[in-house]
Amino acid sequence: MAGGSRMGALARQIGRAEWPILLASLAAAGAIWAFVELADEVVEGSTHAIDRRLLLALRSEADPAEPLGPAWLEEMMRDFTALGGVGVLTLLTVGAVGYLFLTDKWRAALAVLLSVAGGILLSTLIKMGFDRPRPDLVSHGSYVYTASFPSGHSMMAAVVYLTLGALLARVQSPKRAKAYILVSAVLLTILVGISRVYLGVHWPTDVLAGWAVGAAWALLCWVVTLWLQAEGKVEREAV
Repeated sequence: MAGGSRMGALARQIGRAEWPILLASLAAAGAIWAFVELADEVVEGSTHAIDRRLLLALRSEADPAEPLGPAWLEEMMRDFTALGGVGVLTLLTVGAVGYLFLTDKWRAALAVLLSVAGGILLSTLIKMGFDRPRPDLVSHGSYVYTASFPSGHSMMAAVVYLTLGALLARVQSPKRAKAYILVSAVLLTILVGISRVYLGVHWPTDVLAGWAVGAAWALLCWVVTLWLQAEGKVEREAV
């Protein structure tokens, strides 16, 4: 009877997870498809004209070296771009992993760590594969040392903020709190991407590609985590 009860509870848990897993899987597939289509256009050079137009639209016509807006806006954009930097994202990840470990959720901590580490590896491999040069139309407002496509800041912001946002949202009961957390995660990801174009260090299509592949990776990791939670291999969230 005890075994049957445990099996019944597991079946109900898997049933509750089916729709989130299905929807997240479809969203991830859509993001992957968008990235593949965009990458194909970039390789063919079809996006160069619109990339150039959008990048220059954010610069002064009199002096393309100067971004539009007052000096404080440029400084704010540097602050936003730092939110997708290695240092900030590393601190956030270590903090989240440490918290999960201290609250006896070491398998969930490992899942977050592997999600972020896998995202970094994936970003590096894709950059090496495309090896697209950085924009040379304007001076860069931020130090860069890697290839341009896709935007690593945009991709890793999506991976970290969406992964942590989904984790935090699932431990909240009020729907308003869940929505607030998820919207905040998306907003942070968007701000990082916009700042990269504003500072002239990325083409707009680099950022779109980073968002697409980063969101796809975060969603796939979330699907795996949901499935493992349903199987009892990762700690379930508190309710």
